[in-house]
Amino acid sequence: MSMAGNLRKVTGLDRVGGLRKAARLGRRHGRVDLSHPARSPLGSAVVKCVTYEDGVRVPGGGDLVEDVERLRKSEDGFVWLGLHEPTDDEFAGIAELFDLHPLAVEDAVEAHQRPKLERYGDTLFAVFKTVCYVEHKELTATSEIVNTGEIMVFIGPAFVITVRHGRHGSLGPLREELEAHPHQLAKGPAAVLHAIADHVVDDYLSVTDAVQEDIDQVEMDVFADNGARLDPGRIYQLKRELLELKRAVVPLDRPLQELSTRPTRVIDPEIQTYFRDVSDHQLRATEQIAAFDELLNSILQAHLAQVSVAQNADMRRITAWAALIAVPTMLTGVYGMNFTYMPELHWRIGYPLVMAVIAVGCFALYRGFKRNGWL
Repeated sequence: MSMAGNLRKVTGLDRVGGLRKAARLGRRHGRVDLSHPARSPLGSAVVKCVTYEDGVRVPGGGDLVEDVERLRKSEDGFVWLGLHEPTDDEFAGIAELFDLHPLAVEDAVEAHQRPKLERYGDTLFAVFKTVCYVEHKELTATSEIVNTGEIMVFIGPAFVITVRHGRHGSLGPLREELEAHPHQLAKGPAAVLHAIADHVVDDYLSVTDAVQEDIDQVEMDVFADNGARLDPGRIYQLKRELLELKRAVVPLDRPLQELSTRPTRVIDPEIQTYFRDVSDHQLRATEQIAAFDELLNSILQAHLAQVSVAQNADMRRITAWAALIAVPTMLTGVYGMNFTYMPELHWRIGYPLVMAVIAVGCFALYRGFKRNGWL
């Protein structure tokens, strides 16, 4: 069976005429926004398949397999194949056509990977964690603040394969932006890899700015007059969401350093300069997250200290009122024992005298506690 036949079989695209027809359909579709619940406008994992030569999109519906073989020989263009959450069967034929390493294929299909960069011969495999900020009216102890996804990128001498997981981070607008700058696309697959990395890191900065607003709001609530009554679950939820953001951003530091400094056949030296800029932005996001983590620790400690102070104040008030109640309780307890022989039992002024002693004693205690701030 031919390679194209294999692809038709394993991707399940034979229902619409095979991978070649899917490629032609992909070329005719406009902007694709994968935040929509539908997996793909092509009815499968294949979202878009476009050929570029000298940075310009090739019109029409050519044969994908023939395009790949031709571009491998001429080295004047590449094929960009986009997929969304492919299955093992859907990806098997594509992996065979582009000679992708099995370990990288397994990572691309299974997802839930750390950001990383791996080399398999002339093929680079990069994993990016995408993030988006989840809008909410009010931060609660169960609010989702950060949502994550993944983009896996394979780049070789004549191809780019992007595999997306999650319902955000569509590459449709990015593709359109790149097509508006053919001089950048003419630099090859590395230009696409840089654009994706830059897009992902820019989202990091946008999300950190939005998270900062939540942290500022929590900080204001903690140091408000009734800050001790703040639900500490809000702070813990922010820390949990910040940890998820940290897991997406921080591990990307080493891959970006390698892309910007380590010579690679498929990375044009001029593109490496652009990766340095992306690395600087990623470092800024990392520093912001570290600062947020420290700030949240301080806010949490301040809140716990406020709760402790409020509890001490409550205990002082309770103790003061207990002392005030103790005076009349003692006197009435003594004269309520009903002994036959007790002094002052037959005084005419006994009752008013006892009441006056109670009033004076309670007033003296009240003034003392009030002066010391206990009441």
